[in-house]
Amino acid sequence: MKRAYLILEDGTIFRGSSFGAEAEALGEIVFTTAMTGYLETLTDPSYYGQIVLHTFPLIGNYGVIPEDFESDKISLSAYIVKYPCYHESNFRSVECLDSLLKKRNIPGLCNIDTRMLTRIIRSKGVMNGKITYSEPKEKDRLDAASYTVSSPIMNAALKAGIKETKQKDTENGEHNRIIALLDYGAKKGIEDALLKRNCFVKRYAYNASVDEILSINPSGVLLSNGPGDPQDKANAGIIDTIKEIDKKGIPIFGICLGHQLLALAKGLKTSKMKFGHRGANQPVKDMSSGKVYITSQNHGYAVDIDDCSNFCNSFVNVNDGSNEGLDYGLSFSVQFHPEAQGGPLDTSFLFDRFMERIDRNANR
Repeated sequence: MKRAYLILEDGTIFRGSSFGAEAEALGEIVFTTAMTGYLETLTDPSYYGQIVLHTFPLIGNYGVIPEDFESDKISLSAYIVKYPCYHESNFRSVECLDSLLKKRNIPGLCNIDTRMLTRIIRSKGVMNGKITYSEPKEKDRLDAASYTVSSPIMNAALKAGIKETKQKDTENGEHNRIIALLDYGAKKGIEDALLKRNCFVKRYAYNASVDEILSINPSGVLLSNGPGDPQDKANAGIIDTIKEIDKKGIPIFGICLGHQLLALAKGLKTSKMKFGHRGANQPVKDMSSGKVYITSQNHGYAVDIDDCSNFCNSFVNVNDGSNEGLDYGLSFSVQFHPEAQGGPLDTSFLFDRFMERIDRNANR
C-alpha cells in the first residue's frame, strides 16, 4: 500500500496508508460510531462532500452487497478506517471494499490512529482535512483551512437529491395511500418503509413546485434526509414550499434534514453542533412515555431546543439533551432515522404513526 497522509486544518498530521482510489481529497471530517452498516454509510447521500471516519476498527469484512445500498452513488469525499478488509466473507458479496472504492474513485486512508483522530474531533469539534500522498506542506494545511461547507458543497441538498420525478408502487399495484416524498438526498430505506405500508410513492426533486406536488392529491408528504446546512440560503425555496404544503392541512413527516427544514418552516431555528451525531447506537428518550430507544443518526445540525416551547418536544437525545423530535399535531418530525438500514429498527413504528395520522385526517 502506498503511503498517504491526512493533515487537519489545525496542522495535525496523520501518516497512514492508501486504499481505494488514489486521489487527493478535501472535506469536513466527521466520525460515525456504527459497528455495522458500512455499505449504508458509504451510499448515504447525507454524507455528501464529507470525509467519513469509522470508529469501529475493522470495516469491509462482509464485502460489497449492492442490494444493501441506500442510493446508487457514493457521495462522500473520502473514507477513513483503521483496518480495511481485503478478503471479505459473505455469500452475497460481489467484491471487496477496496475494489468498490477504486471503481467509484473514492480515496481511502487506513492504518492511522482513528481513536486519536476521533478524540481530536470530539474535543475541538468537526474540522476540515486534506488527504494527500506526499509529506504535507503548509499549503495543504491552508487548503484544508480554507475549505468551507458553503463553498464547494453549496446547495448540498439540491445536488444530493434526485433531479427528476420518480414513482414506485407496491408489488401488486394496490395501495391505500399516496405519498409525496420530497427528496433532498433520500435513503432507499425510507421509500421501502412506505411501500411496505401499501403506499404509492412519488419522489420529487428539490425544486418541485407546490402545484406539482399537490397535483397527485397526496395523502401525506414526507420530507427526506439530506446533507448540508438547513439554513443555507439555497434552501429558502424548499422552506417556502413546505410552508405552503403545511397550510393545506396535509400530514407531513420529516426525517433528519426534513425535520430541520420543517422546523424552519414553522419559524424555529437550527444551529451547527460541535461534532454531531453519527452512528447506529444513539440513545433517544420519548418524552411522552419515558422510553429510551437506540437510534441510527447522521446529522451535524440540530433544531434549537430553546425555540421549541410552543411545540411538543417529543424526543430528546439522552447524551446531550439536544432536540430529536417535534410534534405539531397533524405533522411531526424526528432527527434520527426510523428506517435505520442496517439497524436498529426500534423506532420504525413512527412510519405507522404517520399512516395513522394520514388515515385520521382523511376521515375527518
